[in-house]
Amino acid sequence: MRQDILDYLLEHKGEFVSGQKISDMFGISRTAVWKHIRVLKQRGYVIESFTKKGYCLKEAPELLHPDAVTQGLPTKVIGQNLVYYEKTDSTNSLAKKLANEGAEEGTVVVAEEQSGGRGRLNRSFLSPFAQGLWFSLILRPPFLPMEVSKMTLLAAVAITHALRQQGLECGIKWPNDILVHDKKIVGILTELNASMEKINYLIMGIGINTGITKKMLPRDLKKTVTSFAMENIPVNRTKLLRDVFCDLERYYFEAEKEGFSPILEEWKKLSCMLGKEVEVVMPDRTFSGVAFDLDDSGNLLVRTDSGVERVLAGDVRVRPIQA
Repeated sequence: MRQDILDYLLEHKGEFVSGQKISDMFGISRTAVWKHIRVLKQRGYVIESFTKKGYCLKEAPELLHPDAVTQGLPTKVIGQNLVYYEKTDSTNSLAKKLANEGAEEGTVVVAEEQSGGRGRLNRSFLSPFAQGLWFSLILRPPFLPMEVSKMTLLAAVAITHALRQQGLECGIKWPNDILVHDKKIVGILTELNASMEKINYLIMGIGINTGITKKMLPRDLKKTVTSFAMENIPVNRTKLLRDVFCDLERYYFEAEKEGFSPILEEWKKLSCMLGKEVEVVMPDRTFSGVAFDLDDSGNLLVRTDSGVERVLAGDVRVRPIQA
């Protein structure tokens, strides 16, 4: 019903249509019309409303129309099969279901909104309607399972490259966040299904904040999260998504051909934390030191007063110490 009301408003964009007319057309109460309009406003549709005049759609958010994303997409694998949802609980959950059913490598599940998006350590990930890129990628890499942590580093390198091409000065915080001015703009969550010898599939969940404003953020995120909008950098979501697909595929094929060493070296160049003092929080202890390098497995190396600590991906949280 809400989509029907939206389609009608889009047909009459810039014109006022009465709530009574919408009510009569779709056989619902004017209160129900008002509730649907309220949800559309929350999703970024700019709708004016005046007594006796009705509702007028002024602006509509840019949506990720699947045909616009895939038409002429110059990738061989990634994004060629696109599964689109207006709203879902988690694109990762849907991607895992598709992967278990045999979905082809490179399949992407994308949603305008997630109600249950999550990141590392089961933290929630804010994913409001049409204010970011919320998607999950299915890969079936030929690498050994022990190398899977490097795939997160690969994704961070690829996405940082795509964002910098948009004029955004960003860097990578180990292992899976991309920051602008020490604030998170991208989160990456990698989930694995494998045996001891073989990766069956890998799900890479990615969230990129584009249109989120400070007003949308809960109080606990205002100091730690940013977006293209908050950095005053305009961005076309469809073009950015296509660019991310292209960069992800380029680095993925490079890793298949040459291994991860070149990607780890590029990660170091793009890092915003190497050479800085950090605090490492583990379940059983906390220590601090200087993050100075990655080892060949992609683990973070931290120089402390008592020697070098190797920080394993997925086991700790790392954050720059506040001055």
